[in-house]
Amino acid sequence: MVSEREFKDFMAGVCTPVAVVTAMADGLPHGTTVGSLTSLSLRPPMVTVALDRRSRLLPRIRRAGRFGVNLLGAGQDGVADIFASPAADRFDQVEWYADEGLPRLRDAPGWLVCRPRRFVAGGDHLLLLGLVDRVWGAEGAPPLVHGHRTFGTHSAFTRRKHLSITDQIAAFAR
Repeated sequence: MVSEREFKDFMAGVCTPVAVVTAMADGLPHGTTVGSLTSLSLRPPMVTVALDRRSRLLPRIRRAGRFGVNLLGAGQDGVADIFASPAADRFDQVEWYADEGLPRLRDAPGWLVCRPRRFVAGGDHLLLLGLVDRVWGAEGAPPLVHGHRTFGTHSAFTRRKHLSITDQIAAFAR
């Protein structure tokens, strides 16, 4: 049998997008960081998100019948840390507003409004299959990803120093 440590170490090498899943309950915003956002279907448009069975967000999503997905961008690792913490005042630490009755993070470059279609048991997590009702995204925004236990972005989005043609010729001549 594979140990929990072996599995965690292996999975640490898999880069994942970072998002904050949100819901509104009793007029209050709730949310948590996830690294499990994945597209599921094009027809109809669906995504999956895995949440720990003990997540306090799960019953709120069930009750509300909808949830938001805030796709984080490069440099928003502080936001990811806030929503991964057990702090009760998470929304006091970020700018947010209600969009279609769901908590939306002001600076998140991507936004989905979803309805849960199914909750599928998977070990210590539940896989939430969500039907996407609305999508908004800033085209070309570098995504926040998590891999090897650190935050970053896709290499195509990293800033590279562009050499002038003169510098390129000089470098080639060396």
